[in-house]
Amino acid sequence: MKIVVVGGAGKMGCIAVQALAKDRRVSEVVIADYHEQNAATVTRILQSDKIRFVKVNVEQPEALVACLQGADVCLNASVYYYNLPIMEACLQAGVSYTDLGGLFHTTRQQLTYHERFAEKGLSAVLGLGSAPGIPNVQARYAADRLDTIEYIRIYDGIKPPPPDDLRFTYAVATILDEMTMSPMVYRDGEFIAEAPLSGFEEVAFTPPLGILPMHYSLHSEVATLPITFKDKGVRECFFKINYWGMAKEAVEKLRVLEEFGFNSTEALRVAEGITVIPRQVLMAMMAKYVPSIEEFLAPPKNSPPDWVKEIVTEVKGSKDGREVRYRLGTLAVKGALPTGVVPAIAAIWLGQKRIPPGVYPPEAVLEPVGFLRELEPFDIYTQVSVTQRMDETFCH
Repeated sequence: MKIVVVGGAGKMGCIAVQALAKDRRVSEVVIADYHEQNAATVTRILQSDKIRFVKVNVEQPEALVACLQGADVCLNASVYYYNLPIMEACLQAGVSYTDLGGLFHTTRQQLTYHERFAEKGLSAVLGLGSAPGIPNVQARYAADRLDTIEYIRIYDGIKPPPPDDLRFTYAVATILDEMTMSPMVYRDGEFIAEAPLSGFEEVAFTPPLGILPMHYSLHSEVATLPITFKDKGVRECFFKINYWGMAKEAVEKLRVLEEFGFNSTEALRVAEGITVIPRQVLMAMMAKYVPSIEEFLAPPKNSPPDWVKEIVTEVKGSKDGREVRYRLGTLAVKGALPTGVVPAIAAIWLGQKRIPPGVYPPEAVLEPVGFLRELEPFDIYTQVSVTQRMDETFCH
């Protein structure tokens, strides 16, 4: 099985490359990326004869299609802005597809590709990082065991860094968008826009996380779960996170910059004949606050990255007329990074032809128990708790 990882020299892409290279079901992994130095670092650290590098600029469609030719699957680990053009390239090359998410609006556009992929006998599963991805599968587990669903509430809890840690936890562009774009929630049959960093509540997670402050954030799960399980009567669906895994102080600093216009994409004249795009300047300045490839792939011996997260999905519904609540918590420990591992497993399932032709959200086509068990060798474990309301007559 040959899998091309677009953006494989990036922070989450390199984790996907590592997982794929170690899997006996995969014979070849292609890092398709523009950054030669990062790719060289990844190949040096991983030391696998399955890996090779192809320099590709995703903004050059012909080169991307040529790189994809002959592959079984494309795992898109680039910034979500490129999801649609990479799907177009997959259609031309005859390659199945998965990605890390489309931040709600792009995901909805991607779903319109269903017929085109199905006509070519190709499969695509959208939104398979840690979240989106794991919450979709968790929700499917509960939905399979319920007659009706009242709500699906998703909480992505990440161990907070020290207040003086200004580093980004994943793609700078995506975090900036999540901080500034209106989160979408599903309520009583409608998608509703909320304010960024609103809807705060305290949520209890498995130790060592404990109680964390959670707020709304724009995410892809909300774009699909209410539609997939519409027949079960879903009334509410939202996604919340705790400051995107960053220090609250770092987020507040970035919000000040955004208020002063540094996140603007409009050209700004700074001198005669000189213009800049403020957002591009901000992105360049933030680059030094992004962890290096070495920090992800080669931590010091006996000292894994100081990273713990638990993705919790709570589903309330009914079974045989009784109220039932499911809580599924997927805990990543010992430095495990599910955002890279989850799409790697999905890519393998696509390569095995376990997904029907067409374009799907994860909850529609991934068998929950089998998929979640594939994460366990990576120190990513899922626990399920069920609370059922007893009959009043029985209680007496």
